[in-house]
Amino acid sequence: MSILSSRRARRAAAALAGTALAVAALVGCSSSSASSSDPSASAAADYGDLTVQLSWIKNEEFAGEYIADSKGYYKEAGFSSVNLVPGPSTGVAELASGTATVALSDSVSVGAAVANEGAPVKIIGATFQKNPFTILSLKSGGNISTPADLKGKKIGVQDSNASLFKALLSANGIDPSELTIVPVQYDPAPLVNGEVDGFVAYLTNEAITLEMKGIATTNLPFAENGLPFVAETVAATDDTIANKREMLKAFLKAEIRGWKDALADPQEGADLAMSTYGADLGLDPAKTLAGSKAQNELVVSDETVANGLFTISDKLQSMTIESLAGAGITLKASDLFDLSLLSEVYAEDPSLVAYAG
Repeated sequence: MSILSSRRARRAAAALAGTALAVAALVGCSSSSASSSDPSASAAADYGDLTVQLSWIKNEEFAGEYIADSKGYYKEAGFSSVNLVPGPSTGVAELASGTATVALSDSVSVGAAVANEGAPVKIIGATFQKNPFTILSLKSGGNISTPADLKGKKIGVQDSNASLFKALLSANGIDPSELTIVPVQYDPAPLVNGEVDGFVAYLTNEAITLEMKGIATTNLPFAENGLPFVAETVAATDDTIANKREMLKAFLKAEIRGWKDALADPQEGADLAMSTYGADLGLDPAKTLAGSKAQNELVVSDETVANGLFTISDKLQSMTIESLAGAGITLKASDLFDLSLLSEVYAEDPSLVAYAG
């Protein structure tokens, strides 16, 4: 198994570890009501240091954050420094313990913590308008291009993705008995070796890895086949949202600026990942740039063109909630999302909306 595949496996294994204990602490210290004033707001903003828990290792996935940091956007927003802590992590434990104020996570992990543990946490924005999950197959093998193609196939599914895969089947009216689920890890070797016909993967990772090796592949993206939930979400506690609104808004503003630049120049974010933020990871230049370009396709949508990056339309919120329900996570949109801060950011500075040019 490659170093990155091993790390991705550890990411999955750690995905929900410690969540229950973390949430218990978080619920205990949750504010029962919103503060009438925000002490983080001031004429000359000075928010001090901020810790952001990343969901994954410091590869190109966080290009916008690297740019916001390296170009001083965080400092201009009022932060003395922003500490980007590498994962793997869902961020819930760090929010609970107070070791992080903001977490970059995903709607499934946050939704599970809210629904199952009563975590007082909300998603206040989303980098990825579409989730990156896919069923990866070989063109010369399974060639799975439609949900119907799953029938009769052997599909490699990681333990942490089992509920999501079952949700995919449910969304497409496929009974699990119509195919064979094969437990796998995160290295796509079983797919390449012909042990499975399809493999749960990331559009921005394993799919690119195989293509760069000259292996022709086919993708069945979850987002386009019944599970359009948002990912790489920005999460904070209810208490922080209530009592440090201006600080969170300042962070979102810097994030928007950073991701605008990442969209305009994928190479910039890739270079920062390789040379600075993930310099110790031995990232492959071609793969890193390819990943940077691929993830940008997940960042933008008709909604972001109209209303700005990180926004989540009412329709997409509803679609996310429906996706989570398919995975056994029952919530209302208001339980999981609070987009009021982002709305205020764009109302106060409409120039931030436009990013395509």
